[in-house]
Amino acid sequence: MNAASGMKQRLIVALDLADPVRARTLATLLAPEVGMFKVGKQLFVNAGPDIVRMIHHLGGEVFLDLKFHDISNTVAAAAVEVTRLGVKLFNVHASGGPEMMRQTAAAVEEVCGKEGLRRPSVLGVTVLTSLDGADLEALGIPGGVPAQVVRLAGMAQEAGLAGVVCSAQEVREIRRVCGDSFMLVTPGIRPAGQQAGDQKRVMTPGDAVRAGIDFIVVGRPIVGADDPVAAARSVVAEMTGAAG
Repeated sequence: MNAASGMKQRLIVALDLADPVRARTLATLLAPEVGMFKVGKQLFVNAGPDIVRMIHHLGGEVFLDLKFHDISNTVAAAAVEVTRLGVKLFNVHASGGPEMMRQTAAAVEEVCGKEGLRRPSVLGVTVLTSLDGADLEALGIPGGVPAQVVRLAGMAQEAGLAGVVCSAQEVREIRRVCGDSFMLVTPGIRPAGQQAGDQKRVMTPGDAVRAGIDFIVVGRPIVGADDPVAAARSVVAEMTGAAG
């Protein structure tokens, strides 16, 4: 596998849109160019589990980004159904607590063992990249974003999760606490020159690779481009150049 092919597998394109027809068109175009597609609440509520099956039919992998946050039994039961869908990644809010995460990880392991399913990687959402320190203060969480992210990452690892969703700005401290094998997935990625939009803790694809992120999530800069394929290839090229 050459460097560009390896970087391509680390790029997740966020299909953050409502129209399943548009999603299918983009997935068809981009499946050869990227490693995975993120399906979030808007598209999933509109199209349901069939959108995941459609992406799989096209040969794509899915990160199901529903950010489960509920009582432990409810999240664990939902995780079983997500596992049966065959997604590669899905997430829960780490702020749901250690018991919720432990039960979720255990339920996934159990259903995979009983039914011979591929085990998805379960990720804990730390602090949304749309939030900053002032937002946490308003929520009654002192100490700043990095401290809260690292605290939740350690909790997720102890509960048996495969990794976390975080900003690239917190990678070094998470690696120090959780080690190199802990999976880090980063949204809020914007190629150089792109506007941040509603994201507050952003980073370029190249900087994310240099920081040691495992997977980056890019949405509007690719799906909103006049030529999504060219935009995806440009992101991969930037990632490849940073790895060199």
